[in-house]
Amino acid sequence: MIHTYSLVHDDLPAMDDDDLRRGRPTCHKVYGEANAILVGDALQALAFEVLARGVQLAETAVACVAALAHAAGATALVGGQADDLAGQTAVQNPVQNPASGDLAALEMIHQRKTGAMFHVSLRLGGLVAGADRERQAALETYGRRLGLAFQIADDLLDVQGEESAVGKRLGKDSNKGKLTFPGLLGIDASRQYAQRLIDEAIAALASLAPAEGRLAALARFVVERNQ
Repeated sequence: MIHTYSLVHDDLPAMDDDDLRRGRPTCHKVYGEANAILVGDALQALAFEVLARGVQLAETAVACVAALAHAAGATALVGGQADDLAGQTAVQNPVQNPASGDLAALEMIHQRKTGAMFHVSLRLGGLVAGADRERQAALETYGRRLGLAFQIADDLLDVQGEESAVGKRLGKDSNKGKLTFPGLLGIDASRQYAQRLIDEAIAALASLAPAEGRLAALARFVVERNQ
């Protein structure tokens, strides 16, 4: 729900201004900007209601709500989006920010956006399952690596993917002067970096054996997908 709300809002004209998502017109294109904003607001509230009502143990429910609030808030998802928008302006006006092409800065943006959603998803699963500290740490390491690899793969698809498969307009990032991994590292180096992150994510799952199979398969899918 948090992820979908963020996509609805990101697609708005004031943000990324996209008219296509998952092969269909974006929410604001069909229902108008006001309704798209309200849809995002409602999904965000509903996510916390589901956690508060659905997690049986009160102490665990509180921990889950706190974790999701942090991941969706000003220091993570929302803050990352703010930095992403500011970075786009800086790339268009490099004199204002000569460090706009820094890899660490780009990674920090996406660790707080896509990465935050992957990370908290793994953390919530660990909390509800009662994972011990070692397994929780393994899940969180996996989530961080997976989230960053996913974003690199997404950037590569924007450059090399097929619009019919990806389901959204391609080439918009480069056309708008947005800083991306292929733009900064090149296509081959970006692909290699994503694969290294996936290898590290899978390696982090060792303490979860023999139940790590599906998570490992998900990690491989991230760099093999075409959409």
